[in-house]
Amino acid sequence: MNQASDPHATHGSPLGQATTYADHYDPALLFPIARAPQRERIGITGQPRFFGADLWTAFELSWLNPRGKPQLAIAHITVPCESTHIIESKSFKLYLNSFNGTAFADAEEVKRRIREDVSAALWHGEAVRASAGVRLIGPDAFDQQQVQELDGVNLDRLDIECTHDHPAPELLTAAFDEQPVEETLTSRLLKSNCPVTGQPDWGSVQIRYAGPQIDQGGLLRYIVSFRNHNDFHEHCVERMFTDLWARCRPARLSVLARYTRRGGLDINPWRTSHPAAAPANVRTARQ
Repeated sequence: MNQASDPHATHGSPLGQATTYADHYDPALLFPIARAPQRERIGITGQPRFFGADLWTAFELSWLNPRGKPQLAIAHITVPCESTHIIESKSFKLYLNSFNGTAFADAEEVKRRIREDVSAALWHGEAVRASAGVRLIGPDAFDQQQVQELDGVNLDRLDIECTHDHPAPELLTAAFDEQPVEETLTSRLLKSNCPVTGQPDWGSVQIRYAGPQIDQGGLLRYIVSFRNHNDFHEHCVERMFTDLWARCRPARLSVLARYTRRGGLDINPWRTSHPAAAPANVRTARQ
């Protein structure tokens, strides 16, 4: 069962509903969704075998200074994957828009409010065991923001036949009887759908691994097989990681997806088999 068929996952959220925008700061707008039910559907119970984070970029953040003058920033928010909940993206957009008509002392206060509010929502009533990271980029630094494609061998060069449009892990194979390799593979052909509205989510994916060499044609067909899959970005990447780990048995593995923005937000989940520094939150050309 995918997320779209779970009536409880987004019940009460603003996703897919007509919405009135708040004109004053309101942290109650954040809508948490538990990670555990979706993880259980792909065989993850208890402590996951991966580490990582969800890297959010918010392009529509504004507030007022004490004299009522609008201020602007781009926000990078890092959500630890060990949190018990994710935050539904439309609710996050509504939350950020609630800053528009509210005066704050300075950017540091805005940053602190976002960190505290998001962290509380991610743990949804439990003690906060890992806080969200927040970085604000002011207008003076806008022209320093880079556009960079994911590095690695481009799978999209392959001339293959694609016959699956829902996740098909049986397409994944690896050369277990040959010498292990270490390589990075990328594709811009990732597409999935919002589990509530059915709207398309477009992305690029990067797979770094060490271990038996993964068949590139099968991997590309597998990536394309998400084309009509209904799920949140975070869960799609966790499904990819879990399938690759089980079917190809790498010694090390990381999966990063960078999805195009919607409503001024992009969400870029990253999962890795070993503790490591998070990748730089640098947008691709489509973002």
